[in-house]
Amino acid sequence: MGSIFWGELLGTATLILLGNGVVACVLLANSKGQNSGWIVITAGWAFAVMCGVFVAAATGSPAAYLNPAVAVGLMVDHGGWSKLPIVLAGDFAGAFIGATLVWLHFLPHWRATEDRGLKLACFCTAPAIRNTAANLLSEVIGTFVLVFVVGAIFSKTASANGVAGGVGPYLVGSLVWGIGLSLGGTTGYAINPARDLGPRIAHALLPIAGKGSADWSYAPIPVIGPLVGGALAGVVLAAFGI
Repeated sequence: MGSIFWGELLGTATLILLGNGVVACVLLANSKGQNSGWIVITAGWAFAVMCGVFVAAATGSPAAYLNPAVAVGLMVDHGGWSKLPIVLAGDFAGAFIGATLVWLHFLPHWRATEDRGLKLACFCTAPAIRNTAANLLSEVIGTFVLVFVVGAIFSKTASANGVAGGVGPYLVGSLVWGIGLSLGGTTGYAINPARDLGPRIAHALLPIAGKGSADWSYAPIPVIGPLVGGALAGVVLAAFGI
């Protein structure tokens, strides 16, 4: 269990460092990547997921959940609930650490950036159009797709002998890229409670130059939506015997 904790922590820290790092690169003032756009952000997040999965698997968590919603969905399907508390601890701790490293890496750029909303976006998500029901539904749908397709990728039906070693992280990264490109424009596709809440807490606690509110009124949506979407995907996976 200790190894699972460290694997999830290090994998999620890598995920957030590279994922929120690409957002900071695109949004913060005087970054060489400033204004490079949505394609760069979605690609960066895809590579972040790939790297995080490799790190988690190499350091003690072969399942490499990196996401409480994925863990819940797959446990609804296959069981293994005893691991959930340690997975949650590793994911949230890793997300906080990764966000702190993003803050340190871009340290001079926070003061150079005037827009407080852009600074917050380097840590957590916000909706393009604020509508509680619609935003929640977007997170449910996006996370359902994530968990359901992950289950399909690794199913015996799709590959009787299992996915070839080392290929899985690339496939999951490609899936996350597709979700970002297709479904990410509504809420910023948190699709991961730890990815959103851990860095949001970091934003609230860190001495970020010129920061504003952490937007706690929105914070429940990227936690509840992904958990519901993940659990629903687990039910459907189980129904199909995947």
